[in-house]
Amino acid sequence: MAQDSLKKPQQPLKPKWFHILLSIVDRELHGTAIMEEVLQRTGGGIRLWPGALYGALGDLSEGGLIREVDPPDGAPTEGGKRRFYAITSRGRNALAREVAHMEGLVLEARAKRVGEDLRGA
Repeated sequence: MAQDSLKKPQQPLKPKWFHILLSIVDRELHGTAIMEEVLQRTGGGIRLWPGALYGALGDLSEGGLIREVDPPDGAPTEGGKRRFYAITSRGRNALAREVAHMEGLVLEARAKRVGEDLRGA
């Protein structure tokens, strides 16, 4: 499933995939930390429930965009061993393509004067 959607090079990332990759682009995180970061970044707009998060992590891993890594020294162990994730070079490339695509959309919207009334407020 994930492999099929990742074979199309210009296929946009699913929103939850984008937010997961953005969360781990600069550091390795465990699932709960990813959920919390996405929730905070989106002001509560995107809530990755455990089933959706771990399904997405599995798809991203299967697609070669992320990999599971050993927990850092001193990682909390209450509640069992936490699984940490890191972005791969393929994941960085996919994220960069998505950001460039979004940037192009924003530039097009600005050229059409979308949001001008909000920027001045």
